[in-house]
Amino acid sequence: MIPTTGANLKSFIPKGWKMILETTGDLNKDGLADKVIVIENTDPKNVIANDGLGMNKLNINPRIVLVLFKTTANLYQLGAKNSGFIPSENDAESSCLADPLMQEGGISIEKGLLKISYQYWYSCGSWYVTNKNYTFRFQNQKFELIGYDEDSFHRSSGEMSSTSINFSTHKMSETNGGNEFNEEENKPKTRWTKIKSKDLLSLDYLTNDRIDHFLENIKP
Repeated sequence: MIPTTGANLKSFIPKGWKMILETTGDLNKDGLADKVIVIENTDPKNVIANDGLGMNKLNINPRIVLVLFKTTANLYQLGAKNSGFIPSENDAESSCLADPLMQEGGISIEKGLLKISYQYWYSCGSWYVTNKNYTFRFQNQKFELIGYDEDSFHRSSGEMSSTSINFSTHKMSETNGGNEFNEEENKPKTRWTKIKSKDLLSLDYLTNDRIDHFLENIKP
């Protein structure tokens, strides 16, 4: 469905799909402007009725992230593809969840690193807002997950917590005890630990279940 090479971005967007995000930057240190795009299926059958809380209709069309390397021949070459990691606009199991990718998340290229970010914000059912940020580096001929950052905020109490993991240095920091609303209770404390060494996850095969399992098994 997705070609390995193409003259332009449209070459990689199948019929019945649309591009919803695009970012540009050099990911493989060759001085050329690579592209990362997110495409979304437009099948109306995947826009379903919702009888519960939240929106009346839920768009559960799948999304795919594509990494496209620019070549010296002025073409694009498919460098990575993932169809199981990017969340859909809505979630049939969590109808109050806003679009994690488009709410305050997104994709970016910073200093040669690919960053994919999600924000989990609920209009009902939870007071927490959680941001999850994933950092990938092109190495060993694939995009490996080298960093993970998560922060949570309780919209009622103001409580804050965060976790930052560097999979290359095998270090993790966990910060708890922060409070955005109350200075007297705002006493954040950070604890550093050494995580277990594991083979790094590749973007091509990444899913939320694999990440959860990976994070659980690296703890000391």
